[in-house]
Amino acid sequence: MNKNRESGAERRVTQSDIAKALGVSIMTVSMALRNKSTVSKQTRERVQQKAEELSYRPDPQLSALNRYRTNSGGQPVHSALAWINTWDPPERLRQQKEFDLYWQGASDNAKRMGYHLETFNLTDLPVRRLKTIFRARNIQGILLPPLGNPTTLLHTFSWNDFAVVRFGQAIPEPEAHFVNSSQLENAMLAFDNMRRLGYQRIGCVCQYSRMRFFGSGFIWAQRELPPNQQIPLLTKNPAHTFEQKQKQLAEWIQQNQPDAILTDGTAGLHMLNNLGYRIPEDIALATTSVHDTEIDAGIDQQPYEIGWAATRMLTSLIDEQAYGLPNYRTELLIKGSWVDGSMLPDRTLPATL
Repeated sequence: MNKNRESGAERRVTQSDIAKALGVSIMTVSMALRNKSTVSKQTRERVQQKAEELSYRPDPQLSALNRYRTNSGGQPVHSALAWINTWDPPERLRQQKEFDLYWQGASDNAKRMGYHLETFNLTDLPVRRLKTIFRARNIQGILLPPLGNPTTLLHTFSWNDFAVVRFGQAIPEPEAHFVNSSQLENAMLAFDNMRRLGYQRIGCVCQYSRMRFFGSGFIWAQRELPPNQQIPLLTKNPAHTFEQKQKQLAEWIQQNQPDAILTDGTAGLHMLNNLGYRIPEDIALATTSVHDTEIDAGIDQQPYEIGWAATRMLTSLIDEQAYGLPNYRTELLIKGSWVDGSMLPDRTLPATL
């Protein structure tokens, strides 16, 4: 360990010390410590090994000063963050309100941090060109919104030189850090509010996926009820046709007689209408996300806050020079809020004449 001392205090090892020890430039050291591929692998390894030998640690005060200089006083944006859109056509992504709010939150926080969030549409741009473009524009961070065509991206792009954060967990690759709604907690929040509004037999109908946890939250929330009030979860098989799912729903309602249903999209509403049920007179409805659906009661998953948090996580990774896909992934979950609506009226109130 380097024990250089000045005035009786241990002196912090600097990048200049590493450069002098190896006979290279400070710029080379800086880029090697950030694992930039513009420096040869051999040089990167030499620099990183010497940094470890000298017990080099980044100066947090200098890092904070650099962020302050970038973010304060109306300074111009110097760096970009990439938002990679794999949808075809690309405009479909932000036509969904939830995903558009991801963008707005991410973009607003990027500006606050001194960055510009720039979209790259893979329908217009070959994947093989991305890395060259990112290097030229000094892009070190990538945000991956929900993927519309994941196979285009996942198996051909090298993530090693970039910090990466993705939205959601429905698609398991790439194994990057991600930000998502707290699905399990949100389902429990919905169930508790539906009980508060006077509903006794609450069911849950949702799409099946190993990466979705609304159903788990619903099952857990029911555990406090007597067994005769607990209703089995109905999961829709994505391979089934609309008619098959509707038939399954009809049988499930007949068997369980729910007075309210928590569901994850508009399809359930259309099925109930087709089956002749009146909403909310016969069966009341709430949704796991009030965005992009006709159902007006349920959970606001706070997509703007999810986007904001994704940029915060991404810029932290850049500050830490944590590039590439991690060995241990960080999962940041944002709790939603409850929204009352006409499709789930309050049954605890006295009836009006």
